[in-house]
Amino acid sequence: MKREGWFAPYVSSYFWRFLLIIALGALTIFSASSLMYTSGFLISKASIPPENILMIYVPIVGVRTFGTSRAVIHYVERLVGHDTILRILSNMRVRLYRILEPQALFLSSRFRTGDILGMLADDIEYLQNVYLRTVFPSVVALLIYAAAVISLGTFDIAFALLMALYMLVLVVVLPLISLFFTQKRQREVKQARNSLYQKLTDAVLGMGDWVISGRQSQFVETYEADEKKVARTDAALRSWARLRMFIGQAIVGIGVLTLISWASGQYADGAFAGTLIAAFVLVVFPVADAFLPVSEAVEKIPQYRNSLERLSGVEEDNGATAHAELEQVNLEPVEQLKSSSTHIQLRNAGYRYDTGEDWSIRDLTLDLPQGKKIAIIGRSGAGKSTLLKVIQGAIKPAIGSAVINGIDAAAYGEKIPAIIAVLNQSPHLFDTTVANNIRLGNPQASDEDLKEAAALAKLDTLISTLPEGYNTPVREAGQRFSGGERQRIALARILLQNTPVVILDEPTVGLDPRTERELLATIFTAMAGKSLVWVTHHLVGAEQMDEVIFMENGSVEMRGTHAELLKREPRYRRLYELDRPVSL
Repeated sequence: MKREGWFAPYVSSYFWRFLLIIALGALTIFSASSLMYTSGFLISKASIPPENILMIYVPIVGVRTFGTSRAVIHYVERLVGHDTILRILSNMRVRLYRILEPQALFLSSRFRTGDILGMLADDIEYLQNVYLRTVFPSVVALLIYAAAVISLGTFDIAFALLMALYMLVLVVVLPLISLFFTQKRQREVKQARNSLYQKLTDAVLGMGDWVISGRQSQFVETYEADEKKVARTDAALRSWARLRMFIGQAIVGIGVLTLISWASGQYADGAFAGTLIAAFVLVVFPVADAFLPVSEAVEKIPQYRNSLERLSGVEEDNGATAHAELEQVNLEPVEQLKSSSTHIQLRNAGYRYDTGEDWSIRDLTLDLPQGKKIAIIGRSGAGKSTLLKVIQGAIKPAIGSAVINGIDAAAYGEKIPAIIAVLNQSPHLFDTTVANNIRLGNPQASDEDLKEAAALAKLDTLISTLPEGYNTPVREAGQRFSGGERQRIALARILLQNTPVVILDEPTVGLDPRTERELLATIFTAMAGKSLVWVTHHLVGAEQMDEVIFMENGSVEMRGTHAELLKREPRYRRLYELDRPVSL
């Protein structure tokens, strides 16, 4: 599918607003120019005895009119412009969320937290500035340029062409020179700031470990060193900005002197009255105010390009979002999917993340009818996580198939949560109440359903000791509770979700042996009748599974019931003895 751009859709959606903003911007410059023109004429006319009081009164009214209209039009322009841009900013952020949402299972492997924060904050912010600080000022400048040349041409075509050359330097030549000298540094600054974002995010997440290791000063030193590098590049850009502004003002000064010389010549030749000399000269300054920001606006283009590259990269098909053609399959309603039995089948499935890389899983066959419980065991990198993504339809096998009730798993798209729930090793608890965290599994659940799920997860005793019961805040990331308690809250959430299939992705990692045994007992009791896919590193509780699959390098090395593997596989028996150092 052709990806939608990040600029064109908003131009078409807000075309009339954009046109209004540009028109208001041009009118603001026109009002400012008219104010300076009438002010210059009034000052000159007031210095000589007027033939008629109207000769003074009319420009006085003009000064008042243009002075007021300039402020009003400029205010309306800013109001309409910022309202439009905030709408676009909102749409961009919603769009980015919708791009990231289908890739939720990939985010931790494809992007660092700092990347996501950078895209949400920096990149979207830069793209909204494309309109506000680059497109609108540049278009207004071009309109004023054309109007100024045409107006001067009515008096003197040769002089109009000379002034057109001066203005062309401000509108085109100086911005292009500025872009040439700054684009490399602009990209370096943008990339360095993105790197600082990632480093700072990483340090905040691991702050406790920095302090415990006594190396926090080392982090501060390296971070400050990186900041100084960015600051040096920034300083170079600021130096160029000052030089660029000086060059621009110098060109404006030359234009003013040229205009004075021409106007004086016109007066000497009797072409127009001397009172128009000041009027013509003063007009230069508001017109220059429209031209001078163009260089700065054009300088930002490399930053926009860098942001576009990152956002476009997020949209690239990595297997997680390639559901467009598959979503046309007619599926049952969500509630019917939840209540129906589910049969998951993998047939000779294989997947690798990039061409040329080793297969993450290969020739993998799995049969999971409703109610079956399987344990998937293997060391890190064996392919367990990839297998779970295939089962959930997050990625489509490169070879073989993965189907749910005979339909490609990837075709279910956003309806997968009605079929498969996941309890992983570090479920996130949001900074809200216990009830709200549980109700995430089913926002429409009644209080009775919520309490029933909590009771199944063995949470009722804990909740009875909390100061506000179910309305007790869990604090940021669930800091109020221990690891086992956080897992039970997440378990209650899964039970409230009430899907026919549950994936247990190492939910007991980091728990002490007693808490682990108690949590597993609770899970297996509460999940009676559901299909379970339990990913684990060790074998405690494996005897309760209908099938145990041992993976190595993406392939199945051993499979069978716990009793069968104990009997025929010496390696499995040794692993079990290590986990359960008691007589069998």
